[in-house]
Amino acid sequence: MTENTAPSYPVQRTDAEWRELLTPAEYAVLRQAGTERPHIGEYTNTTTKGVYSCRACGAELFRSDTKFGSHCGWPSFYAPLAEDRVEYVEDNTLGMKRVEVRCANCGSHLGHVFEGEGYDTPTDQRYCINSISMRLTED
Repeated sequence: MTENTAPSYPVQRTDAEWRELLTPAEYAVLRQAGTERPHIGEYTNTTTKGVYSCRACGAELFRSDTKFGSHCGWPSFYAPLAEDRVEYVEDNTLGMKRVEVRCANCGSHLGHVFEGEGYDTPTDQRYCINSISMRLTED
């Protein structure tokens, strides 16, 4: 018998509970690793100061002072609030090798992180995050 090795998160909900809590669009991105269309997200171009939290569980993930204009169509950050706030998962879907970013508190899909793209940021990383996976609380 094999042991279930799926990650255990502090916030656990059944699929039915997630579906009740989230809109269909939020569920498709957060729980099914979907991607919202580029340039349509509410936070793509915002410069409002504050904290971005997971829309599914409320965990604080990113600060506005690490957000930058990457012009890629999705909000971009060069670092999470703290490394323990996110989880990294190898993603080989769509014939690409990428690194998926998930909320470490509930396992929800946030987006992907890319390195070495030449952005002038302290980390040379771009956390490409779906707007629909976050909520902004203004400072």
